[in-house]
Amino acid sequence: MPRRIGILTSGGDCPGLNAVIRGAVLKGTEVYGQEFVGFRDGWRGMIEADFMSLDRTSVRGLAKEGGTILGTSRIGPYRTPEGQPDRILATLARNGIDGVIAIGGDGTMRAAHLLHADGIPIVGVPKTIDNDLDGTDYSFGFDTAVSVATEAIDRLRTTGNANHRCMILEVMGRHAGWIALHAGTAGGAHAILIPEHPESLEQICAWVTSVHERGRSPMIVVAEGFTLPGMTEAHSDRGLDGFGRPRLGGIAEVLAPMIAERTGIETRATVLGHIQRGGVPTSFDRVLATRLGIDVIELVARRQWGRMVALRGTDIVSVALAELQETKSVPPERYHEVRVLFG
Repeated sequence: MPRRIGILTSGGDCPGLNAVIRGAVLKGTEVYGQEFVGFRDGWRGMIEADFMSLDRTSVRGLAKEGGTILGTSRIGPYRTPEGQPDRILATLARNGIDGVIAIGGDGTMRAAHLLHADGIPIVGVPKTIDNDLDGTDYSFGFDTAVSVATEAIDRLRTTGNANHRCMILEVMGRHAGWIALHAGTAGGAHAILIPEHPESLEQICAWVTSVHERGRSPMIVVAEGFTLPGMTEAHSDRGLDGFGRPRLGGIAEVLAPMIAERTGIETRATVLGHIQRGGVPTSFDRVLATRLGIDVIELVARRQWGRMVALRGTDIVSVALAELQETKSVPPERYHEVRVLFG
């Protein structure tokens, strides 16, 4: 039975991370008598043996707290001599740590898979507000992001209606448009633009004009990774992120003047940004994150390393890290299901 377990949160922050930590620590300490430490700032803490003790007292009341008490970073293993598997194994052994629980998105799960293949006892918990991680129906943080975006749509519609303007809300979604799809559907958007399904400017303007001619104020929701036909890559003018990828954002501000010029309708853009990541998790995310934290302890107790807990329907199951694909995209049928309502 693994007795001392390390927990880390890696990648972007996300509502529900603390609930996972709480669920895991409470289950492990109360049922299996395990001891827990939390690595500070993701993989960095594991690589450098920078950790804090986690017990029942330290996780008290965490289910409702946003962010992560452990901190996070974009630092990953394999990038430095200290981050090589043999050094990590030695560091874990020196500190009496029998296994690692990695909470993160697709990048974290890929790193966890590589580490497992190199002999590190590790399991995963899926985290991403984008809901684009393969292997799980939903990831915690997504429901909170959708709720925040939906409220923003509701607020923008009131000011749009008052001023007879077309309003565009930009939400997160580099490769997958799940937040835009769900929030746009919930908010009754007149057009939803996502990376998986490009729409022409002519079509977008036709929807906007149709709405305006009915005496309504058009509401458009666009994911940051959306591209118009002819664009070779998503809009980015903000440099690179911690992984060397273009930092996306601003497609709404590109679309707004185009729509205004072609339709003659005053158009305003709002980029929601990191507001989607912050704040307290919804009740759905608190429950899902807690369940994932509880069930990942069973993987640890059974030494089922190299696996990730996941939500399938209403059940928590586990999948092999090796089976995870790059991105869970919005399928065509889901998009076209709501596209008939546009305009």
